[in-house]
Amino acid sequence: MTNTNASSIPLKNTHQFLDVNGFRVHYQRVGSGSTLILLLHGSFLSLRSWRHVLTKLSNDATVVAIDRPVCGFTSRPIPKSNGAALYSAEAQSDLIAALIEQLGFERAILIGHSTGGTVALLTALRHSNRVQALVLVGAMIYSGYATSQLPMPVQRMMTTLKPLFVKLMRVMIQRLYTKALRALWHHQERFTDDDIAAYRADFMIDSWDRAFFESFLATHRLNLDARLSELMQPVLVVSGEQDRAVKLVESQRLANELPNAKLVVISDCGHIPHEETPDAFLAAVNAFLQQQIDSNSQ
Repeated sequence: MTNTNASSIPLKNTHQFLDVNGFRVHYQRVGSGSTLILLLHGSFLSLRSWRHVLTKLSNDATVVAIDRPVCGFTSRPIPKSNGAALYSAEAQSDLIAALIEQLGFERAILIGHSTGGTVALLTALRHSNRVQALVLVGAMIYSGYATSQLPMPVQRMMTTLKPLFVKLMRVMIQRLYTKALRALWHHQERFTDDDIAAYRADFMIDSWDRAFFESFLATHRLNLDARLSELMQPVLVVSGEQDRAVKLVESQRLANELPNAKLVVISDCGHIPHEETPDAFLAAVNAFLQQQIDSNSQ
């Protein structure tokens, strides 16, 4: 385990660590049902993102929220070479599949937000036997993380000058972090300074700048839109009506192009409905989740 300042969050008995695929994964586990629901937060956040809904999702299921690589109290290993082996989307999907097994389950319902939704969908494609169903919340499939890729000459130059670019990226993120997070909310005044400070403390620990840079270098075009027809699991697509990070039209397209999906739109809400409107989020997902839980008990 890396030398994190664990005193900055309350590590109760529900906060645990598992060694998975080269990472010391920090997670919180609640509930004791036979169905596993695994929560995957978006970029620059942490498992803190699920704090308003975590317990309420666990009435009939085991719910596990993790800190994804580069975030929270999950370790941030620095690869000696080929950062993609640790931080690529494919590596993250493999980590999720391995984690499900290590938690003692054969498969899970994945609830993925933003880039966590990207990883959730990719996991379902790469490890279909491990994924029972998906809830994709403002998932980046047609834009952003799923479609970004550095030109090879630029990637080589940034790799060669890595210390310089790590420093530049650190300064840029530190300056823009608060503004970027606030922009994810429709009612930005509801996102408190204390919440932002907590997220900043979760994110900017250990070698966060070096790990984030490795993750940045490993980002590449995933071409997920070409593979959506392969995904046969039930999917609930959730979108905030006022989402500016992943436009509503993208979530509508996703629900239309997946073979077994439906869309729920949450009004008066931005990119993070489980934080900004948690009651409406729970109302949107509960029936879908209960149907999946009931199918497990038959």
